[in-house]
Order: sequence, then C-alpha cells, then structure tokens
Amino acid sequence: MDNIFETANAAMKLVSNVELRGTVTDVTGLIIEGSGPFVPVGSHVSIKSGRVRFPAQVVGFKNDKVLLMPFGELEGIAPGAVISADGSDSEVLVSDQLLGRVIDALGKPIDQKSLAPIGELAPLYRSPPNPVTRTRITDFFDLGVSCMNSMLTVGAGQRVGIMAGSGVGKSTLLGMIAKHSTSDVNVIALVGERGREVREFIERDLGEEGLKRSVVVVATGNESALLRIRAAFLATTIAEYFRDKGKKVVLMLDSVTRLAMAQREIGLAIGEPPSTRGYTPSVFSMLPKLLERAGTSAGEGSITGLYTV
Repeated sequence: MDNIFETANAAMKLVSNVELRGTVTDVTGLIIEGSGPFVPVGSHVSIKSGRVRFPAQVVGFKNDKVLLMPFGELEGIAPGAVISADGSDSEVLVSDQLLGRVIDALGKPIDQKSLAPIGELAPLYRSPPNPVTRTRITDFFDLGVSCMNSMLTVGAGQRVGIMAGSGVGKSTLLGMIAKHSTSDVNVIALVGERGREVREFIERDLGEEGLKRSVVVVATGNESALLRIRAAFLATTIAEYFRDKGKKVVLMLDSVTRLAMAQREIGLAIGEPPSTRGYTPSVFSMLPKLLERAGTSAGEGSITGLYTV
C-alpha cells in the first residue's frame, strides 16, 4: 500500500512540473494563432523564436486555436516557434517607494533609477468597491486652480471629465493640479502619449515639486495596445493602494480616448463587430470596470479621478 502512495505522489510531482506549450501556426495582422497552450484569457506567454523570446498575452480563442497578441513587435516570430505559458500575471507589486518615480506599464522604472522589488502584491483587475459601503462625497477638494474651484467645484472622490481638443492645454492643466492641489498622492497615467511630450510633461508641467508626491505610469503611442491598456489599470491599482492607506489621491488619466482606441484595436484584431464609430463592444464593457474603481470606499481614503477626453 505504501508503494502505491509513493508512486502516486511521484507521478503528481511530475504532472505539476509539466510545462504547457504550443507552436505558432499563423500570424495575421496583430494576432498570432497557436496550437496552444490553452490557458485562460489574460494569461501571459513567451514565444521563443530562435534565441529570442517574445512576451505576449492570450486575448481569445478560435476553434482549436489560441489567439495571442505580443507586447512588442511581431518581427522575428517564425512559423513553428514554441509558445510556453508564463502565468496570469494578474498581480503587481506596489509600495510607497513608487512616489517620485516614472514607470512603464509593466511596473519597471524608466527614469534611469533602480527600484527595489519590495512591497505588497495587489490585483491588477480589482472589482470596484461595494456601492452600498462607499462613503458619500461630502468634502470639498481643492484643485489648486481658483477658476476651477469656483466654476467646477469638485468633491473628494468625484470623477470629472476634462474634454478638449489636442494641443489646447489639458496636460498643462493636469500639471497645475498635481503641483497645487491638496492631494496627498498623485497617480498620473500617460496613455498613448507622444514620446517627446512625456519628458516635457514631467519637467515642464509637473516639475520637481509635483513629481515628489506623484507616480507617473507611461505607455507611449508606439507601444502595443496591450501595454497602453495595462498602463491605465496599473495606475488605478496604485491609486487604490494609497487610498486603502487612508490617503487623498488624485488619479489622472490622459487620455480615455486613446485608451478606448487601444481596446478597439484589440477587439477588431480578434474579430469583434464594430459598432458606434468603429468601437467594439469590449470598449464599452471595459470602461465602467476601470472608471468605477475610482471614488470613495469604505475607508477614509478617496480617489478623485480626472479623465481627459
């Protein structure tokens, strides 16, 4: 009897070490089709072509094929390249040491400074707070801009849309609020921004004073749609971390329009039907899941959301 259990135990150990794999069978546009691995949507995989590994994410399934989208470029991926599962990667590392830092959509620093891998794991795709236990919005929030305080009074935990055309000063306004508002922490997501404008915003609009109490998450327009979307969710997760610590947080997302375009890009690539202005149904289901995470919660902290359109 003991031999039977020992044999079964050894077999289970072998099964737990089996790596889920597949191969590339087709590449069409932005989508890579593979014969596996059949892991849940949202899981991260690696595509090994030659000596190079390409990180990608599972975005759907079609018949007996898995649909992948790479985080980077498609160039270099060959037919028959091996696809291996990396995990879901649905948690990110957050801590106070993120203050004053500029990071990418994967949480890696891009400001040429080191970032120690310490902190706590937080879910990237967290559910919004219970609507019944949310505290009511009763406190005035000082944006630090007199004309907005008088003409567009904002409460702590409110969500506000800043709507204007490109090049008329939305980023400048966000920088003014980050520097002069009464927030404890600013979390700023630059989604689909032009590369040259990122440094201009950090140095000219935000400045050293504003950066000290800010976390800037950047995914420029040349990066994949997956990373642009992930930047928005990462910024929201970081804001939730500080809200749960009782902080008064300002979450700035520039812009919701480019975020919606990124999701539309993915939706059209995997075959979703276009609807209003070409936007796919997944765009309209994604936005509430993200935006509803801002606001107040059952605790003392709050996230005041400023979203440019």
